[in-house]
Amino acid sequence: MSLSRLFKMSVVASTVLSVSAFAQTESLDPAIQAGKEINQSAEQSQQKIDKISDDIQTRLQQFKTINKEIDGLLIYNKQLDKQIANQESEMSDINESIDKVSVVERQVTPLMIRMIDGLEQFVNLDVPFLPAEREKRIADLKNMMDRADIAPSEKFRRVLEAYQVEVDYGKTIEAYTGTLNVDGAERDVDFLRVGRVALIYQTRDGKLSGAWDTNQNDFVALSPEYRTSITKGLRIARKQLAPDLLTLPISAAE
Repeated sequence: MSLSRLFKMSVVASTVLSVSAFAQTESLDPAIQAGKEINQSAEQSQQKIDKISDDIQTRLQQFKTINKEIDGLLIYNKQLDKQIANQESEMSDINESIDKVSVVERQVTPLMIRMIDGLEQFVNLDVPFLPAEREKRIADLKNMMDRADIAPSEKFRRVLEAYQVEVDYGKTIEAYTGTLNVDGAERDVDFLRVGRVALIYQTRDGKLSGAWDTNQNDFVALSPEYRTSITKGLRIARKQLAPDLLTLPISAAE
């Protein structure tokens, strides 16, 4: 075979191969394009899957968090239930106490009235010192009992306070001034009270003196020999002298 013929055959073969390769390329383009589209679709699908997965993880975390909150709320509610039960028990006790208070109050009011009446009788039968002050105290207690704006507890406190004042009279010495009918004339006098065993008066000039006599229910004149002791007793009561022994007439206890 000649060289020129061989060259011609090579050229023809190359041309055939080129045509064949071009034909193959054109036939693969749809497949390549389809592959690209499949890859894009797969990528989009993967993105959707990733998003869904992230969503699921987020919701799962929220679910776990909510479950923890629910568990905490259940424990809290149980504790509240216990507290409510205790409060209901306390309310029941309080209501029962209120009912008892009402009963006690109904019993205390008559008791206070009897106590005031008893105190009034005691003052009327007692040595007549500070009569105006003591009578006013009893009158105030009686007026207090008719008032609705004062609580029963406060009323009872004031009644007990009045009793305490009367008790203290029996343990103290006191001097005060007043007027007294002496020998038919109204005179300014100094009174000396020694507990409840002696109530003595002395005129301002010191010339006349007397002591309360329980048996006679009146003042009786005293001899001048008591003048010095009475004056001393008045000064002791006014804290002008230190406490000391006194010689005074006293009423025997009954």
